[in-house]
Amino acid sequence: MNPTELIAEETKIDTWTIHYTPPSGGIFNGKLTVTNQKLHFVANYNMSLKGLLEDELYIKNGSEGHLTIPKSRITKVETHKSFFHKKVIVSMDNGQNHIFNYGMLNIDKVAEAIAAK
Repeated sequence: MNPTELIAEETKIDTWTIHYTPPSGGIFNGKLTVTNQKLHFVANYNMSLKGLLEDELYIKNGSEGHLTIPKSRITKVETHKSFFHKKVIVSMDNGQNHIFNYGMLNIDKVAEAIAAK
């Protein structure tokens, strides 16, 4: 199954081009798609993402790295805003924090989509 395909009873909320910072550091540019059941991030041009993530969250498909976070594993969604950085911090059931940074753009719709069940 392609990791970007929707499963039964799954609906896409929206997609954003965004920067992702995994729990162990680094910054990756890519596309974040949020559905009612998961967050799916496709990193552009950088395969070093695999070494930084839990194996169960990471999927390699061709030349792109995919990260899928089931919403059932998210314990908290919060935003941090400064003039240049608008971020959503996603806390997981294993204690990890995944950060999605939308730069100077409004992050509220991203946070709302992630928090929606």
